[in-house]
Amino acid sequence: MLADTAPLRESPAFRRLWLSSLCSSFGGQMTTVAVLFQIWHSTNSAAWTGAIGLAQAVPLIAFGLFAGALADRLDRRRYFMACTVGQGACSALLATQALLGTFPVLAVLFIVAGQSVFGAGAGPTARTFLPHLVRTEHMGSAIALNRISFQGSMMVGPALGGVVVGVAGVGACYLIDTLSFGVALYGAFRLPRLAMRSEQAPRPGLRGVADGLSYLVHAAPVRGALLTDLATTVLTMPISLFPLLNAERFGNNPRTLGLFLTAIAVGGVVASVFSGTFTRLPRPGAVMLLGSTVWAAALLMLGLVANAWLGLACLAVAGAADTLAVVSRSTLVQLNTPNEMLGRVAAAEQIAGQAGPELGNLRAGLTAAATSGQVALVSGGMLCLAALAVIVVKTPQLREFTRPVAVETPQPVGVA
Repeated sequence: MLADTAPLRESPAFRRLWLSSLCSSFGGQMTTVAVLFQIWHSTNSAAWTGAIGLAQAVPLIAFGLFAGALADRLDRRRYFMACTVGQGACSALLATQALLGTFPVLAVLFIVAGQSVFGAGAGPTARTFLPHLVRTEHMGSAIALNRISFQGSMMVGPALGGVVVGVAGVGACYLIDTLSFGVALYGAFRLPRLAMRSEQAPRPGLRGVADGLSYLVHAAPVRGALLTDLATTVLTMPISLFPLLNAERFGNNPRTLGLFLTAIAVGGVVASVFSGTFTRLPRPGAVMLLGSTVWAAALLMLGLVANAWLGLACLAVAGAADTLAVVSRSTLVQLNTPNEMLGRVAAAEQIAGQAGPELGNLRAGLTAAATSGQVALVSGGMLCLAALAVIVVKTPQLREFTRPVAVETPQPVGVA
């Protein structure tokens, strides 16, 4: 039932990357709360907090597939390191503007967008490392361990971020995030060289991107997984509503703002710790569909309950369901994608997994500004459940995909 820690024990390179990613994710979660609070404090508008999602989503959508094609052509380790340096520089700029106190809201959003440009390259490149660092039969376990890292940082980071914002201001959160990218850079520096062989490199420019899109269209399980993720994120993502919910249910206390993200993380960590209950199941696509359905239903209930603490319980259930869906989706994508396509497919997965939520935050913020937070949550949950029903019917390959039986494989690079 418990998470399989074999990848951490067997692969020193994966262990270093996992620890550095944990630090970086921790800083990123603190910055998420700081940006939300800074924009909300400056505007008192759910539409403006929703615009944070737009600033993060547009670069991912515009550059994501090109960044994925570069990851398939270049030395992936060096490319990842360059993108990490860029992300750290943007966090340093956010810290500077907070100290100066003179940057308008649009300038803050522009910096957030710049960080997303570098994230469009770093995210999919990091996803290509796993096949080189862990055994095939441990792929699901490694993805679950990465999820524990992310959810653990999400559980502690936002809550601590809210406290730091209340005590030392948003600049302190941005500074911690800047330092965390230095740790991530160290983890990447110790990775083995991961350059593609010339015969595997994709065609340059738009032709390489087109090849990746063609693969996504024809690989039904991968296509169905990404469509499922888009349905759940674009239609139900609630993060831009958290300042509004915090104002309605906790009196706009900055120390409680982080509790909403922390509640999601608590459920996610519990599901990740007991990930052995689902990472070994033979049909990851079916598990993903189940998790996505529970996620949508839990957020619908968040809109219906009035009690603040019951609302946090709904978010915890949603977080557990999200972990089922994300781990199963990533496992399915990795098992269905050849190495020479991993960068582009991982970029498409990142667009669905990160730009989708940001667009969902924009949708929720605009809907709440026009109606109410309750309407935004309930309508999104209902639309998502309907979309999932269509995907189940139209893409049977997703729910029927069965993972291959584990066989002895050569040791990946970096495995002790």
